[in-house]
Amino acid sequence: MAQRRIVIGDVHGHYSALMQLLEEIAPATDDAVYFLGDLIDRGPNSCQVIDFVRQSPYRCLLGNHEQMLLGSFPNGRIYQPCLDAWLQSGGRATLASYANGGIPRQHIEWLKTLPASIDLGDFWLVHAGVNPHVRPEQQTPQDTCWIRDEFHRHPQPYFANKTIVTGHTITFTLPDVQPGQLARGPGWLGIDTGVYSVRSGWLTGVDLDNPLVYQANVWTDEVRVRPLEDAAYSIDPAKVQPRLQPRPQPRKTTPLRRSIFGKRPTSNEVLKGCASA
Repeated sequence: MAQRRIVIGDVHGHYSALMQLLEEIAPATDDAVYFLGDLIDRGPNSCQVIDFVRQSPYRCLLGNHEQMLLGSFPNGRIYQPCLDAWLQSGGRATLASYANGGIPRQHIEWLKTLPASIDLGDFWLVHAGVNPHVRPEQQTPQDTCWIRDEFHRHPQPYFANKTIVTGHTITFTLPDVQPGQLARGPGWLGIDTGVYSVRSGWLTGVDLDNPLVYQANVWTDEVRVRPLEDAAYSIDPAKVQPRLQPRPQPRKTTPLRRSIFGKRPTSNEVLKGCASA
């Protein structure tokens, strides 16, 4: 059994902040480290982040940003509507992190293996949350990777005997939560503190067993450690206001594509070694 169970929120391509965070956490060989998804997009070093996590003993969940990337290149071909939406949502930074050399096959294949959830017994790890009206085995990728308000507004715990730990929704977008704070709700804990946000910049990891909160700030290089009880704010689900949450709509992206590749990309250019036969 692992000595410590460490859960890390959305990294979004911020490799340096991740290295600072892990240096402070100092995982031992018998510690278990879990990433809640959204390793990629927005930040400058998605390629490095994937390389590091893929070659580590750590486990990672599928986030909505990984889902968008995979949906952009089914069977080695570009699916333009999904590609446009992904680029609009931070994918351009991911492509740029590969220095225009294309995303290698081993990265794509590894992303395809990421699970939607991990059950730790007393904790259930998932990227976004759960549909509170269906059983765990009925949850869809739309639920586990994308859900927000329906989950946060639910007044009762989903599980009677375990806590759901999520990323996806930046905590300070929830009622009364301040930048850098974690968010608690009935039977859940949200730890995406908005590493890419100018209002926050905090990347968060949580030791579930002690429990402690580790944070590294991408803007100031500050690193801090606090007890979970001091770092998390308990929200009132009734105060969560419904938000329109459509997936990013496709739009014409020719100028964006040209800014990356100099011309309209082919499958070979975007996916290194992944062109369809």
